[in-house]
Amino acid sequence: QVQLGQSGGGSVQAGGSLRLSCTASGITHIRVGWFRQAPGEEREGVGYMYTENDSTYYDDSVRGRFTISQDRAKNTMYLQMTRLKPEDSAMYYCAASTNNEGWWRDEGVYEYWGQGTRVTVSS
Repeated sequence: QVQLGQSGGGSVQAGGSLRLSCTASGITHIRVGWFRQAPGEEREGVGYMYTENDSTYYDDSVRGRFTISQDRAKNTMYLQMTRLKPEDSAMYYCAASTNNEGWWRDEGVYEYWGQGTRVTVSS
C-alpha cells in the first residue's frame, strides 16, 4: 500500500520541543516537504529535504529551530521542532515527491501526503 503515515505531535508549552515522524510505504521519494496549516490560514511550507543527499531548506520562520532528518533504514522522515512558539501551532503535514521538479512550496509537486498531525503550543 502506497502511503505516508505520520505520528508525533501533541501539546507543549512555549520553548518546548516535539518530533514529528513521517513513514513512507511503497514510495521511492526524491523530495519530502513539511507543511503546516493554522486554523483559518492557508497551508504553508516549513521546509524540505532532498532525500538522495540529505540537503535541506527551511522557511525563515523556523530556520535554526526546526530540523529535518531521515532514517533510510526505516524510510522515515523526521521534523524535530525546538524552541516552539505559540505561532507554530498548526496541523503539520509531510508530503513526498518522486522527482525534484518544481518549487518546493508548490503543493502540486507532491504526489503523496500524510494525514496530518496537530501541534499545539501554549504560552
